[in-house]
Order: sequence, then structure tokens, then C-alpha cells
Amino acid sequence: MSRYRAPAGGLPPQSALLTDRAVFTEAYAVIPHGVMRDIVTSYLPFWDATRAWVLARPMTGFAETFSQAVMEVEPGGGSDRPEDDPEAQGALFVMEGEITVSLGSADHVLAPGGFAYLPPGCGWQLRNRGGTLAKFHWIRKLYQKVEGLAPPAPFFVADEAGIAPEPMPDSEGMWATTRFMDPADMAFDMHVTIVTIRPGAAIPFMETHVMEHGLYVLEGKGVYRLNRDWVEVEAGDFMWLRAFCPQACYAGGPGPFRYLLYKDVNRQMPLRLR
Repeated sequence: MSRYRAPAGGLPPQSALLTDRAVFTEAYAVIPHGVMRDIVTSYLPFWDATRAWVLARPMTGFAETFSQAVMEVEPGGGSDRPEDDPEAQGALFVMEGEITVSLGSADHVLAPGGFAYLPPGCGWQLRNRGGTLAKFHWIRKLYQKVEGLAPPAPFFVADEAGIAPEPMPDSEGMWATTRFMDPADMAFDMHVTIVTIRPGAAIPFMETHVMEHGLYVLEGKGVYRLNRDWVEVEAGDFMWLRAFCPQACYAGGPGPFRYLLYKDVNRQMPLRLR
């Protein structure tokens, strides 16, 4: 059994209630795992034996800086030209199965917990050479160039469990962050991390900041305060939080509450609308 909860697809029975926990507001959205079904998947050009649950995309009143999808690749499937935008960078995080990411002459095999950062224009490829379905997150963002600052190099992490989580200040280790990118490296204009909140612990203040977030709950459950509302979430749910959406949470289950977190960072605020 995977340690992370990925979409299962399928359809609910006709006897199921219509109500669910899905929420879409001006400040945040919640896409619970129960609505990630077969009929909401998408197929992408130049990908074979693959489907995607698109969780966020740039649009008015929703995500502005990134897109995020859960990709499901059948054995033998994948793509020899997965990225069609030469200015887009990508981050991959594997939840189930195994993928092989090829970059130049090197192959990198990633199993659950594996992570890859792929800078713009690097010409990567991806295949599922295993015998089971592979499911992984694909986060994309247009790279914001800065004169005199080179883009980051690609890198791969075999398993997030091998990275020591950094305890947050004054939390006694109950709230910690697993960092894939060095927060002091200005080459990165986005960070992807895993946040772990132990049972009974909390983010104890209403964060209100310029960074936009995509959060996918990997394990456990928690209760979030988002803008004016209390929202309960669990493994397999996705949240989008607009810049300046007030946010706080506490772990609500017997085990750790863990989520994959995207945020935009390290760039001057643009003063012109694009």
C-alpha cells in the first residue's frame, strides 16, 4: 500500500449523495479526493497511455502563477516531449509506482517519495517502465528570469524520507518542513516542500502573505481556517490559496498531517499587469 493517497478514479454509485466537501471561493478552493473521478480527467498531446487530473491552472479568479496536475501513467506509457513550453519549469513528485525521467543520456528512476526539478528548456522525457500504474504530481511555472542570475540546474531526489525535516521556530519539532530547494538560492522562483504537522500541533496564526499556494494532502487529516471559513481536509484532497488568503490549521487525526506545498518566491513584485 502506498504511503501517499493518490486519486483512484472510478465513479460513485447512483445511490451516493450529491453533496461533498468541494468549495470554490474568491480566496481559496478545495477539491476533495471524492470528486477526482474518471470523467474529470484530461489527456495531453504527445503523452500516451496517460491521463491527468488537472488541479490548478492560471485563470482569472483562480491560480495565477502555476499549474498542477496528478498524472497517471500506465506501464509502457509516458512522453518523449512532455513539455511544450520552452519557458516552463517543472517539479515532479511520485506517489505511486515508478517513473523513469531521462535527461540527456542519463536515466533517473523515481519511486514513491521521489522528486525531480526540471528547469526550462532542458528537454526531459518520461516513461513508466514498471509493471504497475505510476501516479505523480507535475507542477509547472513559467520561469521568471533575472538578469545576471542563471536558472537552477536540474536535480533529483530519490526519496523525500532521506531529507531531514527542518523544525519551524518555537514548534518543538511538532511542525516541520522538508525542503527540496535551498530557500537561500535566488535562482529558484518557486519552492516545493512537504509540510509535516504532528498530531495535536498547529500552525498557530493566520498567515496572510503574498505567496500563492497549491497544497495536496499526502497523509492524514487536518482542519484549516481559510479566510472566513473552517474546512476539514484529508489525504487526497487539494487546496488552492490565493495570495493574501488568511490561513492556519491544526492536525486532526491520530497520525501526522502531511501535504505537498507549492509557493512562488524570490522575485520582485511586478508593477505592470501582463
